Amino acid sequence: MTDTGIAHDLGPMDVAGRADRVRASAAEAECDALLITNLVNVRYLTGFTGSAGLAWLGPDELLLITDRRYAEQAESEAGQAGLDVRIEITNDAPKDLLAAAAASADRIGLEAASVSWADQRKYAEWLGAELVPTTGVVERCRQIKDDGEIGRMAKAAAIADAALGEVRPMLAGRPTEQEVALALDTAFRRLGAEKSAFTTIVAAGPNAALPHIRPTDRQIGPGELVIMDMGAVVDGYRSDMTRTVAVGEPDPEAQRVFDTVREAQQLGVEQIAAGAPISDVDKACRERIDADGWADAFVHGTGHGVGLDIHEQPWVRATATEPLEVGQVITVEPGVYLPGFCGARVEDTVVVTADGPRRLTHSPKTLAVA
Repeated sequence: MTDTGIAHDLGPMDVAGRADRVRASAAEAECDALLITNLVNVRYLTGFTGSAGLAWLGPDELLLITDRRYAEQAESEAGQAGLDVRIEITNDAPKDLLAAAAASADRIGLEAASVSWADQRKYAEWLGAELVPTTGVVERCRQIKDDGEIGRMAKAAAIADAALGEVRPMLAGRPTEQEVALALDTAFRRLGAEKSAFTTIVAAGPNAALPHIRPTDRQIGPGELVIMDMGAVVDGYRSDMTRTVAVGEPDPEAQRVFDTVREAQQLGVEQIAAGAPISDVDKACRERIDADGWADAFVHGTGHGVGLDIHEQPWVRATATEPLEVGQVITVEPGVYLPGFCGARVEDTVVVTADGPRRLTHSPKTLAVA
């Protein structure tokens, strides 16, 4: 990582302690062992960042299987994480390796969301045990971030803040959406990010009424609201931030849309407290937007967890029944979208702490650019 002048102590992550936490989660699903096929979950458990691999988590063993391209990398990354992991390198189907590992297991959990029907049939033949479709066994553990994980996300957020600070003045020159998105993505890399956390969104005027439109070659017009949704990646961990600005004097109705969204977002963040229902965050945002008559124009969820994935548990929505927990990192991102006219969204990445919310994203929420 290059020296960007963005000072953040990333600190160590407790990768070695994750296996026992996931074993406890697997036991709740009544599984003796887990076959991990989702590469993000493989990374979470083993530190391995390659593009091909499986992890086996048994009662007394963590096994990583990958191919010869990654032999040195797997050993290095597991060693850096301080893991007690057995690494097997093979370019053949790992049938015999998995069969041996599964010899004493009666119920083996498969990740239902990442295993195809064909793979399920293959593993049933190889493993010779009862296969249990599981959902969220590893992901539940990933929700609670340690200080090292939060440090990486804080640096990713700081890079996004710095990039937006650099790029924002160019809006006064009325560039195209694509030109702004490219400038942001380039700044992320120059400031030390591995890459952008997702496809950067820059949407102006009527395009801003489309929540996840890709940037176009349309030139930003005077007085238009411009939504910029962006994030950076540091050591695998992501940030997520949206800011809405105007180039020149906005239409009074567009100004009202923005003011409502900004106030709704602040109210939502204020609901973040350990033990509080996640649904309270959603409720606070929606009630503010509904008060101005735009309930039907808030067309997406209020937020989501962030970490190794840009969208992960927990989900911030009205139907969420679980409480917030210390160590979760979530977004709060209400929006209002008026087709053919304008849209506005404001979003922060926020850590749940024992003392309330801690924002990782700090860019100003002021509307005017010039």
